[in-house]
Amino acid sequence: MSIRVLAPGLLTTLQDAGRHGHAAFGVGGAGAMDPVAMRIANLLVGNDIDDAALEITLHGPRLRFDVDALVATAGADVELRIGAQTLPCWRPIVVRAGSELAFGGMPRGARAYLAVAGGIDGERVLGSRSTDVNSALGTFARPLAANDALHCRPAPRDLCRKLWETLDSRRDQDTGAASTTWSVDPENWFDYSGDHPIRAIAGAHFDSLDDASQRALFGADFRIALDSNRVGCRLDGPRLALRAPLELISAGAATGTVQLPPSGMPIVLAAEGPTTGGYPRIAHVIGVDHGHLAQRRPGDIVRFAQTDLDDAQMRYLERERALRRLELYVRERLFLS
Repeated sequence: MSIRVLAPGLLTTLQDAGRHGHAAFGVGGAGAMDPVAMRIANLLVGNDIDDAALEITLHGPRLRFDVDALVATAGADVELRIGAQTLPCWRPIVVRAGSELAFGGMPRGARAYLAVAGGIDGERVLGSRSTDVNSALGTFARPLAANDALHCRPAPRDLCRKLWETLDSRRDQDTGAASTTWSVDPENWFDYSGDHPIRAIAGAHFDSLDDASQRALFGADFRIALDSNRVGCRLDGPRLALRAPLELISAGAATGTVQLPPSGMPIVLAAEGPTTGGYPRIAHVIGVDHGHLAQRRPGDIVRFAQTDLDDAQMRYLERERALRRLELYVRERLFLS
C-alpha cells in the first residue's frame, strides 16, 4: 500500500516518538512536536502509539491513496476534504482507493497529525523514522516533497468493519470516504481558546535574572515570533536581563529548556533543539505542556505559570492514566464500529 504526495503543504514531515539515547553524541530526539495529538491519531486507527504519522504544519498537503485505507487526524483544527466532501477530525475515516485527500489551513492550532492504519513504514535511522529537518536524519531526512511515496503496512479489516461495509456499498456513488459517528472529544486534549498557561519550572539560572525579569517571565505576555520552528520557539515580549554577566560553558539541554540569549528574548527549545547550549537556562517547560506550546501559531500569546517538579510529575502521571483510559475506550469502539 502506498500514498502519493501530490502537493507537500507548507511543512509536512514523517514523525514518530523520536530517536532517544543518542544525546551524548549530539543527536537530538526529533519526533512529534505535539506527541499527545500524534498518539491519539494512532489510537484512532488501531496503531501502536509510537507508529510513524505525518506532522502537518499550518497548511497541509494533498495526498492520493492507491488502496482503501483507514485514517484519522488529531491536533490542530485543520480543513480536510475529498472533492466537495468535508471530513471530520478526531475520528476514524475509511478512504476509498484513488481518493485525493486535501488538507487546507488551520483556523486554530499549528500542527495536525495524520495516522494511517497499519502505520507508515520506512527505514529507521538510529531507531526512529522521525524527520530531523536540520540534521537531515530520518526515513526521508527532509520534509515531504511532491511525488514522494509513503509506504504503509496493510490496514486490518477487522477494525471499523461497519465503515468498510458502508464504503463498499457506496462504490457507485460520488463519495470517497465514510467516518464513524463517534469521536474523541478534542476539548480534553487541545487548547481551543489558546489561553492555557504554559507551566514551567525555574531553571538553574532563574535567580540570575534581575527582579523585574523574574516577575516578567512568570507574569508578562510573550508572543510566538515568526522565526520559530521545530528547533526552538522564539518569543517576543519584555526584554529579560541578568543581574550580572555570566560566563557559562555548554551544558545539557532538552526539549522545553528556556534559554536566554544576549538579545534578552527567550527561546524555548523544541523537538529538534540542540542537546547542549551555553545560554543561561532560566526555566523548563513541563512535559505535559510541550504540546500546548507547539500548537501556538506565530503571533499567539504565551503566558508562563511557575510550578515545581512534584506538580510536573503528578500532571504527567494523570495524563498517562487518562491516555490509557482513552486507549481502552477507542480500542473497544474500533471493533464495534
